[in-house]
Amino acid sequence: MSQKKIFLVFLAISTVSLLLHHGGHLSWTIEALHLGCPALSSHPSPGLKPKHTNVVFLKTHKTASTTMQNLLFRFAERNNLTVALPVQACSHQFCYPRSFTSHFVHPHTLPPNIVTNHMRFNKPELQHLMPNDTIYFTILREPGSMFESLFTYYNQYCQTFKKVPNGSLEAFLEEPMRYYKTDDKYSMYARNTLTFDLGGDNNRPAADASYARAFVAEVERVFSLVMIAEYFDESLVLLRHLLSWDLDDILYVKLNMRTQNSKRSLTPNLRSKIRNWNSLDARLYDHFNASLWRQLSALGHACVAREVRLLRQAQERLMRSCFGGGMPLLRSAAQIKNKDLRPWQPSGKVDIVGYDLPMNVSHGFSSQAQELCLKLIMPEVQYTRVLLRSQSLRYRRSHQQQLHTPQQPVRTVLPRHPQVHRSQPPPAAPGSASGTGSTSTLKPAVGTQGQVTKVEPKSSQSQA
Repeated sequence: MSQKKIFLVFLAISTVSLLLHHGGHLSWTIEALHLGCPALSSHPSPGLKPKHTNVVFLKTHKTASTTMQNLLFRFAERNNLTVALPVQACSHQFCYPRSFTSHFVHPHTLPPNIVTNHMRFNKPELQHLMPNDTIYFTILREPGSMFESLFTYYNQYCQTFKKVPNGSLEAFLEEPMRYYKTDDKYSMYARNTLTFDLGGDNNRPAADASYARAFVAEVERVFSLVMIAEYFDESLVLLRHLLSWDLDDILYVKLNMRTQNSKRSLTPNLRSKIRNWNSLDARLYDHFNASLWRQLSALGHACVAREVRLLRQAQERLMRSCFGGGMPLLRSAAQIKNKDLRPWQPSGKVDIVGYDLPMNVSHGFSSQAQELCLKLIMPEVQYTRVLLRSQSLRYRRSHQQQLHTPQQPVRTVLPRHPQVHRSQPPPAAPGSASGTGSTSTLKPAVGTQGQVTKVEPKSSQSQA
């Protein structure tokens, strides 16, 4: 047999062996090849580009950013990475709404691979903190639904909103300058909040078109990807390709959502008034929504649709594993028995729902499976605390190694595969944690530079 034939036989045997080894992922590979799509895998393969692990996610307000943050927390734990977390004085945010500085980062979380808790963006400070190859990305949401969410969620915190009779959104939009003052407490929630989070001047007049253009251009220069909340799954597909991640790395459960009776529908007239009042945010959204679809088109709409479908199928399998064969039911905080899974409630007028693991299912899980399911649905504040505790323990032990006999570093690693397997009883439930993130690129906004407080209103994930 010629050398060429021997080589071809060897190649065929190797290919079949590889496909059999990956079993359940064979259909994903075949579909990707059939469409001529970039590789889609659930496990790392030899020769593939390594995963990018140094990232900054600017966690904006009311944009599905809490869901994205949870995904990043789990990725960090699974890959034994370090997440920058706030010092105790900043609570679970980097002393928002003050402009970010590295002094707000807990020393036990240095040097970091990932930043994702709420902040007001400050690129020079982040460049000082992060490696040179760090990739920056953020997320925006349609201005109408976002502002309605801000108005409802922060009604008891934002001084501007508290002035409005009967908490009427219509009344506020009829005469916004009657109520709005730049030096009001938490005034950044009342106008161009996205611009403020990104570090821009949220009070710049709408007529200043040159500033708006320059600000959009700067955001585009700094951020490699700007996700859009209304197209969250499609945005995740782009993120997966940008960072060379696997399908398992982008699985999620929607978090920090309001009940339907906490929301209100908007008329076209109200949406128009919101866009006029938040003109900078509207300009940002329109630009990056168009940019997102150009990137999706470049990747190939058929490939994107296939990845979205595979993502949703994998998520459904994971959910059914964690919730006893069914899909999870949203519950009010009072209905959730595990306090580590109760979402924070901004006020009595807003109901933020979460999840609880079925007791008859959780008792049959392995410790790793139990941890995966808990972290998947753990609210922001609790998860931040859990992560800080585990990273502080790792930090202290690593310093002990320098003084004494070397030890294995402490790892809090979540299981790689999304399927949950039952075996031994679960460990005790973890403590609580959370975080938030924001971005800033241009001039500081006029107005609020709030005081450090122990408890800040949290951002929520909700899609239009």
